[in-house]
Amino acid sequence: MRSSESSASGMILRNRSRVAPFITKDGSQVRELLHPKNSRIKRLSVAEARIEPGAATREHLHRSSEEVYYILKGEGEIHVGGEKARICEGDVVLIPPNSRHYVVNTQEEELIILCACSPPYSHRDTVIL
Repeated sequence: MRSSESSASGMILRNRSRVAPFITKDGSQVRELLHPKNSRIKRLSVAEARIEPGAATREHLHRSSEEVYYILKGEGEIHVGGEKARICEGDVVLIPPNSRHYVVNTQEEELIILCACSPPYSHRDTVIL
């Protein structure tokens, strides 16, 4: 099934290499692995975000989306509301709707984050602060 993205059962299997990256409003490079725009998924989006060494995303919030960040590789800082925390591989972070947040890559290697949003990510739901 590696050559196909869906099966008779409705399962979707997609390799990240088949998804083109783009830059989000917050400045991170993202690949929307599963999103209503590119699959049958309805209530969730899953994306890989990459932040270059020494870079940071722009402070922003999502009016309706709840986000979960799972750190796949690298280290940095996450700022949510008035709180700041160190993040590293294996950490998971919940970012509630309407919470100001941004990420800083404090290392000399890429910071790679798996992001899940519900409802799915939307530029219209993102407010740059």
